[in-house]
Amino acid sequence: MVVILTNYFMCITNEENWNVVKDKKVWGVSEMYKNTIAKVEKGDMLLIYEMGITGKEPKPQYIRGLYEVTSDVNRDGKKIFGAHPRNPNETYPLRVKLKEIEVFESPILFKPLVEKLEFIKNKKQWSGSLRRAMVPLNEKDFNTIRNGK
Repeated sequence: MVVILTNYFMCITNEENWNVVKDKKVWGVSEMYKNTIAKVEKGDMLLIYEMGITGKEPKPQYIRGLYEVTSDVNRDGKKIFGAHPRNPNETYPLRVKLKEIEVFESPILFKPLVEKLEFIKNKKQWSGSLRRAMVPLNEKDFNTIRNGK
């Protein structure tokens, strides 16, 4: 009997690049995250987290959609993603193709879930746990986020 294990990840992005993920069905990271994306396999599940915005028109943090990985990691330097604020030439060349499972019509508010998530150790300064492109999730955290409760 073959047991297929599914890995779960939360992918952190901004609004502009969330729209690229949604439209092109692709996720990409920079070279800095090559070790993380190397753990991604076909059949793995990705939740897309959109960063919040502070300032005059604040916007909360959302989970926007759920995708299944359908390809191995490929290298593609074509510019499809928006520029990184500190590296305008970044193309996020390490990419996987995706199949849409669900785009949440009403995005899932992330902040109310923080207290329940095991991967976030510091519940007061929780955003520090998200200062990377991808966060591996255990199945319990994946389901907590996916179900929005």
